[in-house]
Amino acid sequence: MAKALAPKPKMPKTKYWQFEIDVEKIGWLTINVPKSSVNVLSSQAITELMDLVARFEDLIASDELIGIVLSSGKESGFIAGADVSEFDSMADYSSLPEALKKVHNLFMRIEKLKAPFVSAIHGFCLGGGLELALATHYRIAVNDNRTRIGFPEVKLGIFPGWGGTGRSIRQAGPVSAMSIMLSGKYLRAGAARGMNLVDKLVEKRDQLRWEARKAVLQKRKSKPAGFMKSFMANSPFRSLLVKKMRQQVGKKVNKNHYPAPYSLIDLFEEHGDDWRAMIRGEIDRFVPLLMSETSTNLRRVFFLSEGLKKQALSGKDKPKFMRVHVIGAGVMGGDIAAWCAFRGMAVTLQDLDMARIEPALKRAKKLFQKRLKKPHLVAAAINRLEADVEGKGIKRADVVIEAVVENLKIKQEIFKNAEKQMKPEAIMATNTSSIELEKIASILKNKNRLIGLHFFNPVAQLPLVEVIKSKYNNDYDVKLGASFALAIGKSPVIVKSSTGFLVNRVLMPYMLGAVNRVEEGQSKELIDAAAIAFGMPMGPIELMDMVGLDVGKSVAEEVGFPVKEGSKFANLVKANKLGRKTGEGFYKWEKGKAVKGEVPEHSDLVALGRELVKPLVDETEKCVKEKIVANADLADIGVIFGTGFAPFLGGPINARKNGKV
Repeated sequence: MAKALAPKPKMPKTKYWQFEIDVEKIGWLTINVPKSSVNVLSSQAITELMDLVARFEDLIASDELIGIVLSSGKESGFIAGADVSEFDSMADYSSLPEALKKVHNLFMRIEKLKAPFVSAIHGFCLGGGLELALATHYRIAVNDNRTRIGFPEVKLGIFPGWGGTGRSIRQAGPVSAMSIMLSGKYLRAGAARGMNLVDKLVEKRDQLRWEARKAVLQKRKSKPAGFMKSFMANSPFRSLLVKKMRQQVGKKVNKNHYPAPYSLIDLFEEHGDDWRAMIRGEIDRFVPLLMSETSTNLRRVFFLSEGLKKQALSGKDKPKFMRVHVIGAGVMGGDIAAWCAFRGMAVTLQDLDMARIEPALKRAKKLFQKRLKKPHLVAAAINRLEADVEGKGIKRADVVIEAVVENLKIKQEIFKNAEKQMKPEAIMATNTSSIELEKIASILKNKNRLIGLHFFNPVAQLPLVEVIKSKYNNDYDVKLGASFALAIGKSPVIVKSSTGFLVNRVLMPYMLGAVNRVEEGQSKELIDAAAIAFGMPMGPIELMDMVGLDVGKSVAEEVGFPVKEGSKFANLVKANKLGRKTGEGFYKWEKGKAVKGEVPEHSDLVALGRELVKPLVDETEKCVKEKIVANADLADIGVIFGTGFAPFLGGPINARKNGKV
């Protein structure tokens, strides 16, 4: 007579988790947040996990469960972090310390389970997701280009608050752990393995289950960082490390603007030699940071940037872009082509001759080497970028981008020729920085085809692409452009075709106002220092040199701010002293950096900085009133991404609303 199967253990009802036990008594726990493309840990998900862990304890005690494997049901990845939206919906922060303690206790219970608990990671494993993974006993990750592991909390004005500070130091040692927490840097799987945040790598996602099964059956357990990695947490080494950290952070961010990294360093100074005490100390520091204006504004920026994805096509309408053709191999065109190749597209780059294309190919190789590192990946990217003097790539391209000099007649001639050759469904785009699209499109048979894709220099660093909509375009045209921007990892903001569009229009009064102060005899070093004290990433004079004085002059005249003949600005352009690219502009440039003199004494640099940015804020408000962008939120995120306007203030409109400008 066949033996009756044991009844399935009764489990709590869950919305965010699925759980089943196989014949080997291994429990397979899957997180799959409904109606979401990514997994986040909401308070409800945490409550459900508490109930599950309580049941795991019972099943382990009764020998019905020998181990648990946690994985994700999402294609996008493991867990992208805590549900940040819940922070903004909290009416009363007084309950937050208790909520954090509950998560701390939950993760401690996971750590103390008497059966192996394994995390099987693919795609994104960030923030609270990484904190949960670090509380499990063993971590396996897919070693492919999609896996990203890290703590981005500092970018939201906070630091890990679910035990990630202490556990990352335990696993990776203080130098590596503090580095990734202070920078918000994402690690690839190999780098995470090298830091001991991950224990085992597999090549493909479908290998995770088999490797996790072995980890459970063999009762594998992650080992903490060895002595050589950990000794810096002890005195007196910790004091030296803390001093160095404060110096490094001080070079990048102002404590008054971004307190989170400084608070994390203080926590490490107090408890860095005891990872458990480090975890206990998180709560007292986390709550004030979360309540701060900085964190509130940075969370706003995060949600605004996520909202940009809604401007693109989705679902069945979501297009695929395989081939890009760029016309113009100057700094902008060459770097746009390189970026598209870096992002995996086949790219043809056209100019009048190879002598003009070769410098762009050399710059592209440097980008690939810096970003991709592995020789085979660099070689593949180089092969994706092809010189194309004759323009044969136009016929095959899904996207054609013109990036030549700001000359209306030249641009018109290029598009007149391209229109005859392009695929009917391909995007036709100009990278013009200031010329209205209607003027360029006037010679086309199908004027509705031309959109603007305005990139910013340096292309590899600045996230914004202005997707310019002319009066001829329909919504589909610009959504297609936004889709392409997202496909190459950029943030699209849809902008009405108008002189200077959004970013250049708001930048010019700000930059030229600063230049006029220099013309009147004020110190350029003082002006730049004041802008930085206010919260800008770079001063307006240095920025003008970075952009190029010839470009600045051209855009200024296009948007209605002609440069006065005989002025210092005009004379520098006439003398071909164009800024960084020629080695001299308002500043002299050495090894890519401006050579600056001493900053004169000033009683209130921040107040001076506020005066300097006022024209930018005024112009942004005008753009909103004139419907250059659809609303103030898009204006704020566009100006932040396009100009670097102080993110901790939440954008120029938000800053004025809060009385900061």
